[in-house]
Amino acid sequence: MAIEDNPESRTSYGEELRRRREEAGLTQEELGALAHMSRSYIAHIEAGRRRPSPEDARRLDQVLGANGFFERFLPTLDGRKVAEHFEAAKMFEGQATIIREYAPELVPGVLQTEAYARAVFQTRFPPMTDEECDKALVTRLDRSRILDDAKLPVMWAMLNEAVLRRRVGGPAIMADQLRHLAELGERRRIRLHVLPFGAGAHSMMEGMVSLMWFEELPPVVYVEGWRTGKLWELRSVVQQCLSAYDLALGDALPHQQSLALIRSVAEDYEHEAH
Repeated sequence: MAIEDNPESRTSYGEELRRRREEAGLTQEELGALAHMSRSYIAHIEAGRRRPSPEDARRLDQVLGANGFFERFLPTLDGRKVAEHFEAAKMFEGQATIIREYAPELVPGVLQTEAYARAVFQTRFPPMTDEECDKALVTRLDRSRILDDAKLPVMWAMLNEAVLRRRVGGPAIMADQLRHLAELGERRRIRLHVLPFGAGAHSMMEGMVSLMWFEELPPVVYVEGWRTGKLWELRSVVQQCLSAYDLALGDALPHQQSLALIRSVAEDYEHEAH
């Protein structure tokens, strides 16, 4: 079975895994036990939602007698394009136990206030209708519910100083948004690190990044640019991204200093608004 480098590749790969598993008379749980994977991981691969690592693919080949099929076709699955509203990344975000995010220009979506998010949507081109903006806002605010739990997911947000300085919606909206960030940071629901302009060039300058870890599944990384996004599951790519994140984190301000800066900038916006 030939698998081409297109969005259907993962589905075809998963269907082939399911076909061979059923031919072998194995349940997902039984295959997982033999291949040293969880049942849910097998289910995600069969549904086309996850990409096995090379080691996992080799074990699947061995258990199912697939003559190297699952390892051989792994390169066709490298990276997944994500739709405009990044539904795939949103699904993983809701399942993550740990999230580390780098934001170069805007406050991360899950941390945005309603007024800030609306102001962001109002900058879209072509312009959004009021109805489209309202629908997008509902989706954006729904994402923030992952923080309703007191502990999970554990979230680190590294913010380029431009996130604090770029006026989205005006000084009153910015003051409220930064106060919201500070409140989350002060009660340690999230950990904040501001990467100051004074740090100069750094390893995360190329765009927005979100690293996500899960209870049973391997980690993934989502990277985003203008109207584009890609979800990476390759272990080597995830590790490179984590190393770059840690390197930039070394140039960022500590949590308490970051909170102090955020509060200070919020006060400046409040004075301007009044």
